[in-house]
Amino acid sequence: MSRSDMQRCIEECQKCHDVCLQAAAHGLRQSGHYVEATHIITLLDCADMCATSANFMLRDSTRHRRTCELCAEVCDACAKSCAAFHDDDELRRCAAECHRCAESCREIARSTAPA
Repeated sequence: MSRSDMQRCIEECQKCHDVCLQAAAHGLRQSGHYVEATHIITLLDCADMCATSANFMLRDSTRHRRTCELCAEVCDACAKSCAAFHDDDELRRCAAECHRCAESCREIARSTAPA
């Protein structure tokens, strides 16, 4: 794993964090399924996990592989939740960003797996 791979993953996590918070705010301005607790909680969980994962990588924590694994799992769940709103551009953008972040985190987790 190169330093540029790690930097790219950090940037994806930071971007995903921002997009998830924006999507949560967007949802709270709506009604119906948008404000269901499970959807909003999933968005906020994803934002927090992305920030945590980025922080672990930024400080070169020896445990960043584990946070990246969990981040990918949480991002996948968030992408699925957002994809259910197929006619909403904001949530489609969030789903796409969550997919990118999940893949980047999986690559880091695989490339830094203990021998």
